[in-house]
Amino acid sequence: MRLVFRLFITLALLGAIFGGIFYLKFQQGQRMAQMQMQPQPPAVVAATEARAEQWQPAIRSVGSLKAVNGIAVTTEVAGTIRAFEFESGKRVKVGDVLVRLEDSVDQAALKGLIADRELARIQFERASELSSRRAISQSEIDETRFRYEGIQARVQEQQASIAKKTIRAPFDGLLGLRLTDIGEFVSPGDDIVRLQALDPIYVDYAVSEREFRNLSEGQKVLVTVPAYPEREFAGTISAIESGVDESTRSIRVRATLENDDAALRPGMFAEVRTLRSAIREVVTVPRTAISFNTYGDYAFVIEDGEGGGLTVNRRNVKTGAVREGRIEIIEGVDEGERVVRTGLVKLRAGQAVTIDNSVELDDAGVTRQ
Repeated sequence: MRLVFRLFITLALLGAIFGGIFYLKFQQGQRMAQMQMQPQPPAVVAATEARAEQWQPAIRSVGSLKAVNGIAVTTEVAGTIRAFEFESGKRVKVGDVLVRLEDSVDQAALKGLIADRELARIQFERASELSSRRAISQSEIDETRFRYEGIQARVQEQQASIAKKTIRAPFDGLLGLRLTDIGEFVSPGDDIVRLQALDPIYVDYAVSEREFRNLSEGQKVLVTVPAYPEREFAGTISAIESGVDESTRSIRVRATLENDDAALRPGMFAEVRTLRSAIREVVTVPRTAISFNTYGDYAFVIEDGEGGGLTVNRRNVKTGAVREGRIEIIEGVDEGERVVRTGLVKLRAGQAVTIDNSVELDDAGVTRQ
């Protein structure tokens, strides 16, 4: 009897435990069902209208900026640097003295040659005077004349050699950082400082051979660089390569840009838009209003809902060119329709929304402080 009683008590306890667990699960399910039946609060989004714009088609490329004239200043003759006549980073004019090399030995040699030339000149003049009285042969006259002319040539050669020890700016431009020091021995080819002519400045870039027929000298280009993303620099095509690169099937193009404020520097990366002639009407929205995925691009269009509220409708869209943060809508959204520009990630078709353009939202629709 005891065994039966214990078994009965055990079964009763187990039944009570499982019954309690079932009851708790049932209650949780009821509460979740009630929560799901309650309407969700409208999502807060930022919105804007699709607008019509006039866009000029362009050929997009990337390239590099290049100085019209850019050199490493060096010396034609070896020597020791005696003095610098410039400051790093300063502008210079053509003919300005940049560097002086030690030339004291050369100057002394020049003085000796000038003295020899003076003696040879006197001897030649005396010989010419004697020749008029037939007191000297023609060969002696020729000898003194050739000696004088030979020494004169050596004087000019020495003067040219000394002149090469004064290094001058070959063109107007902006100097870089000094690469040598006073007292340093330099040889031909050693870089002393870089000199760049910055205004105007070139941009070199490549265009696919498919676009070759759309290129011509004088065509307008617009350039942006990472250093000044808010600025566009205008220029024109100044030269087109004579042939196509067989390895890339592209053609090199050079455009010339005005650069009077020296904002552009050689070596900068550049995004180039070569403008074509036709201008067309397009409908555009902010690029953030489009969700891009492998199943197709879409936007959320804001429509009037029941009860006077607003809802969103997911629309598949076909997009085109992108320019300055806006994207062309070829089909799917019409001019004047309102689209969600931020807060797309957690939206679903038919969801109620409220518009608040006074706050910034991240891509998940969360308010950023």
